[in-house]
Amino acid sequence: MPKETMTPRERWLAVLNREKPDRVPMDYWATEEASLKLMRYLRCDHLAEVYRYLHIDCPVTVAPIYVGGPPEAHEAWCSCSLGQYQTVEEIEHNCTWRSPDWWDYSTIPDQIMGKEDYPIKGGGSEPFLIYKGLRGMEQAYMDLILNPEIVHYCLDKLFDFCYENTRRIFEQIPGQVMICYVAEDLGAQETLLLSRDQFREFLLPRMKRMIDLAHQAGAYVFHHSDGAVRETIPDMIDAGIDVLNPIQWRCKGMEREGLKRDFGDKIIFHGAMDNQYTLPFGTVEEVRQEVLDNLRILGQGGGYILAPCHNIQDVGPPENIVAMYEAGYEYGWT
Repeated sequence: MPKETMTPRERWLAVLNREKPDRVPMDYWATEEASLKLMRYLRCDHLAEVYRYLHIDCPVTVAPIYVGGPPEAHEAWCSCSLGQYQTVEEIEHNCTWRSPDWWDYSTIPDQIMGKEDYPIKGGGSEPFLIYKGLRGMEQAYMDLILNPEIVHYCLDKLFDFCYENTRRIFEQIPGQVMICYVAEDLGAQETLLLSRDQFREFLLPRMKRMIDLAHQAGAYVFHHSDGAVRETIPDMIDAGIDVLNPIQWRCKGMEREGLKRDFGDKIIFHGAMDNQYTLPFGTVEEVRQEVLDNLRILGQGGGYILAPCHNIQDVGPPENIVAMYEAGYEYGWT
């Protein structure tokens, strides 16, 4: 096996800059239950040991610490359930929105001490996901047609918090955040969850504002959106994303060959290890073959970070997870 010549941070940067790394970087996403199961299997006490054992280049995430505000504010985004209200005026009168002043950002520099060899991830947004929680899933999608003024008002509040939260994170460690997460789950298995026109009206301009903030701070924008989202990829590229995740290639229109052909010179691909069948239910041999396929297709000429295409679930065998990273390390040298 060749000898590593790069740190995880250098490895990520090489791929993001379309330079040649010593090997393909590997990232880790999993539920807490799946991580505990993997740690028991590998007889590791901490995830950091798992990362070292499996050669995982997982970024370090920084975030402020909650210090004040209403008792429920740490979890809630506003002081009431929005589903009961029918107008913007009712929401304005009855609800208090989360404020970044309730968080302490001064601890962030300490969070990266001793971790200089790893990519730093911080800030970002995913407000429509929060909006669906505040209004209820069904009502939130109905609002796009019936109550657009409520959607605009609430998304402005949510995006404004995300923007200021991200700005304050960047301010604490200037130039050190490498990855900013700008996300929305836009796709189902075969189509978008909302129309492309609705996406362009309600989400794209606000996401563009977040993308511009990240780029001004020297960070790369990591865009996450589950499902069949091929329709939105050109818009997100035009808005400035740098990385596309999670590449659920079993979804309609998300075939890896087509994505690489049409967008491979414009964005970096992250993920693509299938979490619907291969990792939870496939054989070790199928996992290893999928690693080889992803390296061959998405990694051709560079521009690929190997990772599961969403959080690993504990329903699958840990042998499959180990096989994924062992195969990535064995075959991912460039």
